[in-house]
Amino acid sequence: MAVFGSIWDDIKYSFRMGNMVTRLIIINFGVFVAVSMVKLTLWMANTGHGIPEYFEDILYFFCMPAQWQTALFHPWGFFTSMFLHENFWHVVNNVIFLYLFGRIAGDLIGNRRVFPIYLLGGLVGNVLFLISDFWMAYPVPYALGASGAVMALAGAVVILAPDYRVMLLLLGQVKLKYIVLVMVLLDMVGIAQNSNSGGHIAHLGGFAMGIFFVYQLRDGKDLAVPVNRFFDRIISWFSSTKRTPAGPRRRPQPAMKATFGGAKGNRATDTNDLSFQEKLDAILDKIKQQGYENLSAEEKDFLYEASKK
Repeated sequence: MAVFGSIWDDIKYSFRMGNMVTRLIIINFGVFVAVSMVKLTLWMANTGHGIPEYFEDILYFFCMPAQWQTALFHPWGFFTSMFLHENFWHVVNNVIFLYLFGRIAGDLIGNRRVFPIYLLGGLVGNVLFLISDFWMAYPVPYALGASGAVMALAGAVVILAPDYRVMLLLLGQVKLKYIVLVMVLLDMVGIAQNSNSGGHIAHLGGFAMGIFFVYQLRDGKDLAVPVNRFFDRIISWFSSTKRTPAGPRRRPQPAMKATFGGAKGNRATDTNDLSFQEKLDAILDKIKQQGYENLSAEEKDFLYEASKK
């Protein structure tokens, strides 16, 4: 039991101290393990005669329904389904790409924007899955999995750094845009072959949301702000400790429009901020042209610190 206690302590520490990608991976794997344990318990209780049929009812309670009549009285499914996996390879595949795309997004536009992209992509994907039920010939009864949310991160990073190079087994270094292109093409083929078309439509919906998020960010509209504000407020409600008196507020960061080479904000007269912004712009340009792996250790450290602001 001491071993399991040590593992649990490690998981809690990683969740508390890790970045948002680490937390999302822990949540997705944790939910998968919980679902597997429920299935195993029901199988043992059924004396090894298979999984009882009501297990599907339990699972369906947290999934995204395909029928709008059911979804109307099942609104939590829009959210819970994007953390829910039943198949081992399904969760492994999603976690791998979550780590890849989430880490890049966190490095380039900040850790605080990873979860909003994930959440908004999953929600848009679920809405399109629901809409697809109206015109699909053979709709599936429900959807589950983080694929739409992960594809949102893929859409974001392919706009941010399309030439970022990723080392793949047997293939060597491959530019990010080609990896994402293959994923999008596979979803299109799945729709054309009527193979879980609703799920593939959800993936493309998440992908489109990720692209939209970045373009809005370039225009100075940060969609992450209301999402983070909402969840910060919820967390504060459940906080058991009293808040200490707040110190002076930090001045807001310059609009992301300046980060991506657009019009400069009103803070351009501040030489320190301008120097910081120019250095950040130069690093982002270098990533686009040469790839993240060609940054120096100093440049990577600078980008990591900038991502936390």
